Amino acid sequence: MATPFSRVQSWWRKTFSAPKTDQTNILYKAWRNRFLWQRLRLWLWLALICLLSFTLRDIYGLFFPFQELKKLPELLQPRSLVINLAMLLNILVCFALHRTKLGRHRPDLLFLGSSWSISLASQLFATLRGFALPDSIGWSLLFLSQAILIPVCWTLHLLSQVVVLIYYFGVNTILGLKTPIPEHPEIYSGTFILYIFWFCAISDIGVYLYDRLQRSEFFARQELESAYQKLKVAEAKYRTIFENAIEGIFQSTPDGRYITANPALARIYGYSLPEEVTANFTDIEHQLYVDPNRRAEFVRLMEKYGRVSEFESQIYRRDGSIVWISEKAYAVRDEQGKLLYYEGLIEDITQRKQTEEELRVFFHAVSHDLRNPVLGTLMVLKNLLNQGVGDKATLLHGDTETQRLGDTEDSFPVSPTPRVAVSSSIPIPRSTLERMIQSSDRQLKLINSLMEAHVSEVQGIILQPQAVQLLTIVEAAIADLEPLLVQNQATLTNLVTADLPLVNADPTQLWRVFSNLIVNALKHNPPGLLLTINATPENDRIYCTVSDNGVGISQKQSDRLFELYFRGGNIRNSVGLGLGLYLCKQIINAHGGEIGINTTSETGATFWFTLPIVSNSH
Repeated sequence: MATPFSRVQSWWRKTFSAPKTDQTNILYKAWRNRFLWQRLRLWLWLALICLLSFTLRDIYGLFFPFQELKKLPELLQPRSLVINLAMLLNILVCFALHRTKLGRHRPDLLFLGSSWSISLASQLFATLRGFALPDSIGWSLLFLSQAILIPVCWTLHLLSQVVVLIYYFGVNTILGLKTPIPEHPEIYSGTFILYIFWFCAISDIGVYLYDRLQRSEFFARQELESAYQKLKVAEAKYRTIFENAIEGIFQSTPDGRYITANPALARIYGYSLPEEVTANFTDIEHQLYVDPNRRAEFVRLMEKYGRVSEFESQIYRRDGSIVWISEKAYAVRDEQGKLLYYEGLIEDITQRKQTEEELRVFFHAVSHDLRNPVLGTLMVLKNLLNQGVGDKATLLHGDTETQRLGDTEDSFPVSPTPRVAVSSSIPIPRSTLERMIQSSDRQLKLINSLMEAHVSEVQGIILQPQAVQLLTIVEAAIADLEPLLVQNQATLTNLVTADLPLVNADPTQLWRVFSNLIVNALKHNPPGLLLTINATPENDRIYCTVSDNGVGISQKQSDRLFELYFRGGNIRNSVGLGLGLYLCKQIINAHGGEIGINTTSETGATFWFTLPIVSNSH
């Protein structure tokens, strides 16, 4: 509990202790020194004029004595002029010092020197003449003028006062001097002491309070200046980003006018200057969009969600040409929720749209020119295999007639196939036909994977999410891969349970993730592999793992494992393009999850990914 003494001690330290040295305090001290030096010059001028006025009074009094001066003791009447002249000389010396380097850098010493040169001059003169001089009028003028004109460094004011008072009360007491006033020969009285004490105290308190006020104001100005400088830097950075951004940056009003636009937006719209955009577009709905309804859709989405993303539209440029843009924007509102304006980015996606169209043509060509011949060959080989009775099948050749095979599961037309017309035949081992079929299957899978990878790269993975049970998907993937597991002598343990929360996922795409991860493990490891699939809930997600006890993957390879076309160095019996893990990452990311790998070169690898759990609101 704080005691009165501790409170006083704390106040004393806070008020009179030197503040902690930091940059702001250093700047304030420098400012205070300049202020002291400047005000000291003004005070010296005032002191000089004041002393000149009293000197002129004394000179005038030599010829035409003032009635009030006749009341002074005779000892003081002829000495007043001498004292004033001595003080004038001291003031002139202080003026000379004020212009020097010492005066500029140490105005505190000049302050004390000028103050004592005035206050102690009369005291020294009186001491030499053998009497004490209680110069209450001179002290009052001195201390008051200093407090008003130089209201900083209250300790300097206190020091200048204390020295004079110590000299008056101390030296005169020690020397036993008396005042030249017959009715009051003692050097002090109660009234005199109270007057001097309170006059000095009031002056010092006024200086202290003003100094504190100036200090607070200075610190506030420094903080304001610092904030202003930071604001200027931030504004400059923003201006640089605004001016040099590749994307168009805009602000538009709800009624369809542009408030601001950057140079990039002007270029997208076909203008030279941003000012032309804000000046010419007064009706965005009809002036900009090829389909005017796009603006209404933009506003509707803004009102519903507060923002739009990937809002694609066709627009007219200044020259009348049509381009594609993609808008990403949000609504800016005030504290009361009132809509102020829209703000966002615009990107020219014309080239991307053209590329997508070219890719669609490309995919059609790939489908027709690559897939169909492979599908046709595959069907012929399967027919031959089915016609073979024993270990060999017979390929008949001779004259041909055109026939169309039955529709395939992919509904692609196939090329004409040879049909037997004469009895010439070539025996083919069944194992050869099976290898040819496997080779054709691999070719078809490579073509499908290649097309799918590029489709997902351009258009993204298209999902049809629903609430599904993870165990069902895992069991389906395992069942489909059972022959491959047997062929590789692999053992798979499924630890996924039926009591897991439902996940929000596309069942088909998720089935592909599990299948690709299992196949990837089988391709990269020797026979006899042990595989484990597990899934555990973590907060609002399910954490899934596919682990193996194989040869593992190096850190260098794992860093690039999910890149397009990347293939590991220890793939056996595979002609894959490195698309499986890339597609896994695309699928998991499309679900809003993450995917990765934990591996060592000795204990195998663990692929992991996360999936969102179906919320209760669903």
